Amino acid sequence: MARTFTLMDSRSEMREFLVSRRARLTPEEVGLPDFGGRRRVPGLRREEVALVAGISVEYYTRLERGSSTGMSESVIDAVSRALQLDEAEHTHLWNLARASCTASKQRTSSRTQPVTAGLQQLLDAMQDVPAIVQNGRLDVIASNRLGAAFYSELYASGDRPPNFGRFVFLEPRAQVFYRDWQDAAVQTVAILRGAAGRTPHDRSLSNLVGELATRSDTFRTLWASQVVREHRSGDKRVHHPVVGDLDLTFEGMEPATGKGLLLTAYSAKPGTPSHDGLRLLANWAATNDAAAKDAAAVKDAAASSSLDQPTSG
Repeated sequence: MARTFTLMDSRSEMREFLVSRRARLTPEEVGLPDFGGRRRVPGLRREEVALVAGISVEYYTRLERGSSTGMSESVIDAVSRALQLDEAEHTHLWNLARASCTASKQRTSSRTQPVTAGLQQLLDAMQDVPAIVQNGRLDVIASNRLGAAFYSELYASGDRPPNFGRFVFLEPRAQVFYRDWQDAAVQTVAILRGAAGRTPHDRSLSNLVGELATRSDTFRTLWASQVVREHRSGDKRVHHPVVGDLDLTFEGMEPATGKGLLLTAYSAKPGTPSHDGLRLLANWAATNDAAAKDAAAVKDAAASSSLDQPTSG
């Protein structure tokens, strides 16, 4: 049984995030002289961040302690620039600042919403590429036929809905499926960390993070690193159990009909072995579907026949 995990104390999350980001910078990297001497902790001091951001040390210290009430947009932006945050990290800092100002700390439980008929129709129309829809907790809530075939190892885990977090960290087959499993693990944690910033009191997300932190040392270590990334485009290198190695690119987009959802489609460059592999995978998926429909038809016919048989009495 997964233990309850306190996902977000927004004030401490703000402190840990800012401390981790100033720890990775040196004075030289932000244009400040380094006068030498031993530092008690690595990276920039608070006063150096404040100097580069152009705010008072007291103001920055307040922010690092999680007190963002009354902080202007310009202050958050200045601190982001001083710490050289990328777009995903900047958004995460904004989410943490908003959460720390929110009066209500009531925990909520987000239900896994189904996709609309129109969105499923769009997925099914994308016959030549694997496509899935996932939510912020990394539940796969819809796919087309080729998407389900591509992620057959994920679906084989038995979770409904299947979840990338559990698959990556709790299923040994994931380390075979992902040819760079470590990168997949970092990316998975980064997405969940971003979701935690956006929805800090989501009980379902909290339970998932608690389960992974309890059962996986690697997840627990990566979670503590405060890594945050976007996952909208990139490369996907996998070893599929049916067609072997695939080198794909992916693009993600937010459908207009589903808040917080991400539709991701995968493709391969024409003329490559991976392109041929996707075509082979599509044929395999179509054959499996036909066989499953035939088996269901036989089962239904047998059941109907048994109901038509006269009974003795």
